Amino acid sequence: MRATLMYAPGDVRVENVAAPRIEQPTDAIVRMVRTCVCGSDLHPYHSMDPTDGPARMGHELLGVVEEVGSGVSKVSKGDLVITSFHYQDATCVTCVEDFACACPAGGYLTECQAEVSRVPLADGTLTVMPVGEDQTEILPSLLTLADVYGTGHHAAVMAGVREGDTVAVVGDGAVGLLAVLSAKKLGAEQIILMGRHRSRTDLGREFGATEVVVERGEEGIQKVLELTGGRGVRAVLEAVGHMPAYEQSVGIVRPGGVISRVGVPQYSEAPVGFTSLFGRNIELTGSPAPVHEYVAELLPGIMDGTDDPGRVFDRTVGLEDVAEGYRAMDERESLKVLVTP
Repeated sequence: MRATLMYAPGDVRVENVAAPRIEQPTDAIVRMVRTCVCGSDLHPYHSMDPTDGPARMGHELLGVVEEVGSGVSKVSKGDLVITSFHYQDATCVTCVEDFACACPAGGYLTECQAEVSRVPLADGTLTVMPVGEDQTEILPSLLTLADVYGTGHHAAVMAGVREGDTVAVVGDGAVGLLAVLSAKKLGAEQIILMGRHRSRTDLGREFGATEVVVERGEEGIQKVLELTGGRGVRAVLEAVGHMPAYEQSVGIVRPGGVISRVGVPQYSEAPVGFTSLFGRNIELTGSPAPVHEYVAELLPGIMDGTDDPGRVFDRTVGLEDVAEGYRAMDERESLKVLVTP
């Protein structure tokens, strides 16, 4: 079968590899209907050690079940299913307490940009969708449930966004824009989106952003303080993962507020001492999102047309052209690239 491999920074290829097979009774084999390139895929695209390659790529998958192991009971051959980017058993204490992203038996899917994928712990990782693969218009929105929509929602949930809230979203990537949508759905009254790409921030306004701040660093901090009467925001949803975004978050959160980080951290240390967080009673939270747990909550809005998170996809490529998708996202020509078989 055909699959995406990364050999080195900027070197993405689609090659023939061995097709997956059932290895454990809890596995499922899923044929790809839609997958995509994630912003987090760009981290190795920039900095991968070539000695670690070639590495299979992809952690978001909407597909049709082709085969299940003897221990799988919740999905069947022919079902259209969505994965979560992290696989989990959904039965242990950690999963039951809604932190499936830390399931001791789990791990991260890494091979979904391919014609076919093996999904471990299928009963806890796959959710059957109430439509067929011929419902092409809704497929992009369903795919967002594998990661970016659930992750944006997780940022808002962990920040405790509530009715009438004042929120800032740092980052205008797909996760940041869907954090805007999620904050709006949870009742936030003022949503400040910090981003500088006009096509993206325009979509953010449509999702619910009330103001856009294009400035960065100290200038951006001062702009947010101006928009909030000098107080800052109660909740910051940080969807970037780089140190400048974290420092900006610290600068705009008000005393007693919360910073919710869902951008994959690309730094090893962050200031959490008295002068930054402790002295102002700032809560620091966030984690990889247990997106499987959010599907039941987010799916109805997609199905009834209330929400259209699939709008974050602004380019579509076939699997054979996935390297072009990486290039387009890396060069900011595209927000998020959808991949078809």
